Amino acid sequence: MLTSDQITEIFFLADEYCQFLDQNLEQCIEKLPQSTDKRAYHRPCSLSHSEVITILIAFHQSDYKTLKHFYCDYVCVFLTKEFPKLVSYNRFVELQQLCTMHLMMFLITNCTGQATGISFIDSTKIAVCKNQRIHQHKVFKNLAQRGKTTTGWFYGFKLHFIINDCGEIISFKLTTGNVADNNENVLLTLCKKIFGKLYGDKGYIVKESVFEKLFFDGVHLITKVKKNMKNKLMSVYDKVMLRKRALIETIIDQLKNIAQIEHSRHRCFTNFVSNLFAALCAYNFAPKKPSLKSNFEFHPENKLQLSL
Repeated sequence: MLTSDQITEIFFLADEYCQFLDQNLEQCIEKLPQSTDKRAYHRPCSLSHSEVITILIAFHQSDYKTLKHFYCDYVCVFLTKEFPKLVSYNRFVELQQLCTMHLMMFLITNCTGQATGISFIDSTKIAVCKNQRIHQHKVFKNLAQRGKTTTGWFYGFKLHFIINDCGEIISFKLTTGNVADNNENVLLTLCKKIFGKLYGDKGYIVKESVFEKLFFDGVHLITKVKKNMKNKLMSVYDKVMLRKRALIETIIDQLKNIAQIEHSRHRCFTNFVSNLFAALCAYNFAPKKPSLKSNFEFHPENKLQLSL
């Protein structure tokens, strides 16, 4: 559970960015042609966007399983000094939808890491319902798709992301469940912010043309080979780093079991997206992240090559 000082720190960062974003949005709106209709007056919200973002991030770092219990049993009881203008839970859910854009921009600009030259890529399924209820599911109708992973079929979405060796998320992309891991558009989009070596599993074996595009952009994609493929020469360093790919699996486990990015209680797509963005922000503010700690150093003069 977050302390009062940690909540204040997150609120300060979120409030500074929301004010900056609102000022830029107002300048863009002023440049647009004004309509002849009468101005619509409305009361400002009791909770600001930064307060809603702070509460969502605090929820994903707590031990509560549902947002309703966290808001009603913890925020409204123990955080009344930090948030003096709390609203009802139904109103809070409405405000959650309104701050989705601010939350997404805050995640992209303030809650992502920097490329270090060593990166790992993977994807995880986000099922929105059980397979037995696919035909009855209506919330994500025409949005979610069926997909297949090593654990079987599912109905929902996929979260593709890249991390560095410090355990920080560099880039991410949400797609439907039927998008393959080695999809060209997904890979090129994710790899815009990185350089150096990128390690992935067998699902990221790509065509030679895609490999060349990534290589010319400064990204060297390294994966294991399948049994029916010819063995390729690989340096000792790359072989060891492929074994360190369990780092990203640990992060996926934290996102699902602690941040709870996957559950079947969503009632609209906007809340689903805001829940995902808040979970990724919460992971960034985690005090300890799984990182790659190894004394193995790579020396370019070491030309020893080993086959898989």
